[in-house]
Amino acid sequence: MSAGTPSVPGAESVRGRLVAGGAHGPESLRSLTAIVLDALEGAASARGGPLPSGGPEAVARSTRALCAPVLPEEGVGPEAALADVVRAVAEGAADPADPACVAHLHCPPLAVAVAADLAGAALNPSLDSWDQAPAAGVIEELTTAALARLVHPAAPAPDALITSGGTESNLVALLLARERAAPGALRVVTGANAHHSVHRAAWMLGLPAPAIVACRDGRIDPAALDRALSGLAGAPLLVVATAGTTDEGRIDPLPEIARIAGQRGARLHVDAAYGGPLLFSDRLAPQLAGLERADSVTFDLHKLGWQPVAAGVLAVADAATLAPLALRADYLNADDDTEAGLPDLLGRSIRTTRRPDALKMAVTFRALGRRGLGALVEHCVRTAHEFGRAIDERPALRRRPGDIGISTVLFRPAVADALSDEAGDAVVAAVRRALLTEGRAVLGRARAEDGDGRSRLWLKATLLHPTAATADLLPLLDLVTAVADRAVGDAVAAEGTDVPAAERLSP
Repeated sequence: MSAGTPSVPGAESVRGRLVAGGAHGPESLRSLTAIVLDALEGAASARGGPLPSGGPEAVARSTRALCAPVLPEEGVGPEAALADVVRAVAEGAADPADPACVAHLHCPPLAVAVAADLAGAALNPSLDSWDQAPAAGVIEELTTAALARLVHPAAPAPDALITSGGTESNLVALLLARERAAPGALRVVTGANAHHSVHRAAWMLGLPAPAIVACRDGRIDPAALDRALSGLAGAPLLVVATAGTTDEGRIDPLPEIARIAGQRGARLHVDAAYGGPLLFSDRLAPQLAGLERADSVTFDLHKLGWQPVAAGVLAVADAATLAPLALRADYLNADDDTEAGLPDLLGRSIRTTRRPDALKMAVTFRALGRRGLGALVEHCVRTAHEFGRAIDERPALRRRPGDIGISTVLFRPAVADALSDEAGDAVVAAVRRALLTEGRAVLGRARAEDGDGRSRLWLKATLLHPTAATADLLPLLDLVTAVADRAVGDAVAAEGTDVPAAERLSP
């Protein structure tokens, strides 16, 4: 061992064991990856469900037992460290690959995408200068060009950026709109259904708080939008619509919104972080009619694209829109280097150091093709409708009235309706928390209007599993029914009222 080489417990060859890349990297990764795979393989049976039981305190105890101290004076070696930490994380995970883990827009990643991500991590290119990412920059260019053309098929010069997700995409969209509006103060107009990141982006950029437009059935009301834009006439305007709301999967009426925005001289951004991948499917893409008329579009692939986090995209109809992101840093994109033909990557993001997230997207696209991806999207949408019908057939459960939004289904125990609004909502919340604590299911929660116009709390199932069948999801309904029976008894006792026995739930 040469002088100055660090001592690593359990390492036979420091040169071959410390670095993931280079000639010796694959050999080292092969043995270490086996430890990771063994831990992942045993985690599901050890966990016994979609997430660990016992709640936050139990998870914290078991995790600390394996991983503390996280920074010891002397290292334990790569094998032991991997075995302990990966075991802790895997056994203590909320596993989106489990059919009962349906709370969030959080997908199970495809194996081919995860394998590609491993290669990207090992090579570790940073997409802020050509000399750090020669081929990765080309892969990103090919990937963004394909996505830009998917979103804006008729635009003469569309482009797209890779982002960390919908929050960054919406931030950059508002930033670009603000720069095009200068010197006037941009006014953002969005629906009450908009993602919170739209409001945060306006705050971060020093813009006035967005004007909020009323919604009907979870979608922007075009007449209300027209009135709002009319009231702001004279100011530079940006309308932000949503194609796939977080709580309900609703798609705003994009053709009408695009028409009104055009008539009022407003630019249009569409947050299609959830719904964008419908474009992969010839059958489902018409649901996004009007999207092509947007100036910019947020599009996530770590939702209905089955990529490991992060895999966000911002597509623009005109590449010239991205000009404000241009920046010169001599050590990254010196003028003479650019003139000599070295590609300038710095203006492709608001970040400097960037992971090669396009690599996993490109591998997935080539592996499945547009039709293969479209088939997976169609499976999720079809499964959501079948799941909704299964709820409708169970008297003990009630689905939120109306159509299903993309692949999101809202429902609640029917017995909760026999209580006061407050007590009924408490039952819904208690059912969700009980299933979490017991490690039996991961359901989301959403507040939405009922058929009578009253706001109620609902359980939310967001179905993103690309292969899970409806039959895999039916046990989830049995769990909700059984747990609700206990929860309603507690609520009745607390409220001091009674629910007729015929309306009680049974397992």
